[in-house]
Amino acid sequence: MKSVCLYFQIHQPFRHRRYRFFDIGNDHYYYDDYSNESIVRQIADNCYLPANKLLLKLAKQHGSKFKVAFSVTGVALEQFELYVPEVIESFQELAKTGCVEFLAETNSHSLSALKDRDSFISEVKRHDEQIFRLFGQRPKVFRNTEMIYSDEIGDMVAKMGYAGILTEGAKHVLGWKSPNFLYVNAINPRLKVLMRNYKMSDDIAFRFSDKNWDEYPLTAEKFTGWMEKIGDKEEVLNLFMGYDTFGYRHTKQSGIFAFLEALAKEIVSSKSIKFAAPSELVKELQPISMVSVPHPISWSDEERDLSAWIGNGMQKEAFGKLYDMNKQMQKCTDATLKKDWNYLQVSDHFFYMSTKYFTDGNPHKSYNHFDSPYEAFINYMNVLSDFKIRLNAHVPENEIENEIASLHRLLEEKEDKIKKMEADLKRLQKMKKQKNTIRRKKS
Repeated sequence: MKSVCLYFQIHQPFRHRRYRFFDIGNDHYYYDDYSNESIVRQIADNCYLPANKLLLKLAKQHGSKFKVAFSVTGVALEQFELYVPEVIESFQELAKTGCVEFLAETNSHSLSALKDRDSFISEVKRHDEQIFRLFGQRPKVFRNTEMIYSDEIGDMVAKMGYAGILTEGAKHVLGWKSPNFLYVNAINPRLKVLMRNYKMSDDIAFRFSDKNWDEYPLTAEKFTGWMEKIGDKEEVLNLFMGYDTFGYRHTKQSGIFAFLEALAKEIVSSKSIKFAAPSELVKELQPISMVSVPHPISWSDEERDLSAWIGNGMQKEAFGKLYDMNKQMQKCTDATLKKDWNYLQVSDHFFYMSTKYFTDGNPHKSYNHFDSPYEAFINYMNVLSDFKIRLNAHVPENEIENEIASLHRLLEEKEDKIKKMEADLKRLQKMKKQKNTIRRKKS
């Protein structure tokens, strides 16, 4: 009996406001609170809340026969707690059903796995604690930012204790092999590898409401028929997609929610396919072979590589400048700086700098709130310059920076002292004025 692994990814970045050159050194707040709140609220109302309501209904209807997995980034969870706490509550209700599995992620949806092992491990541990605090689960399976995976990354994940990892069933990696089997990491065979069936996943995620698609309209019966017809020897169908597929990318009017409800019913009643969670698959299935991925892959674009984030000179420069500060950050104890550092690592900042939409069409541009990738680059570098000044003040890079930081602290102390003396002077002047008023009244 073939298993269907249904997995959804959720991420929302803290978007930067327009941060000008003249803000550097003067204004240390980088975020567009209005955009962040309004976008999260819009997606919550159209996707997260109605979709979670439907999943809760399906879990109650079908019980343990229905399974679904999520990975939710730490920065998304922070925004939910800040702007839409009812989304957290709805996920907590889902967690109680036992039908929902939460996967491990990088806390800030970062590219740290490509740059620094310690930063990567630290991020994943923070995310694990966040998932346990909110949903009471300790993740057993890992999903890296944008499904970025290589043999080396898989080895790191295995050594952290995870049983499995999700990644893209990239054609140039698999060759003649099928993504519909369980594989193992080429360096560390203890790590099981689940590979996305991108054709069938994208039929739902991208083509569902496309009236020019030759399979339009897509019905649950038709899709289930496709799954049932896949070879008898193949063992798993990994349907991995963004959760915003439901109600945001494809609106409610497209019939996407009705499709999901009908699909769950079709799978549960089928005699040849069933739902399974990622942790169940890596425990129950026998891997057929190892999969060799010497160079990182992702689930983005036709190339399935890293070019969407570090494919041009601007992206590489920004990425390099950010992680040049990593050693300083390891010594930093300031909570505000650490929070800003976490948000600066979000991969979306580099995605906004991508020039690929000039050749690939609209997919990159549609997610970019900047007018151009060059504006995104300048904006990010301005923020990074201000952050560097603040970081140097707290964790000096060298003796000169140390001397500057000492003088900076001395100035701050003097400014605080002057402010206190001014406040005391105003208080004494007020008291004197009141006493003079009382004397005049008495006389």
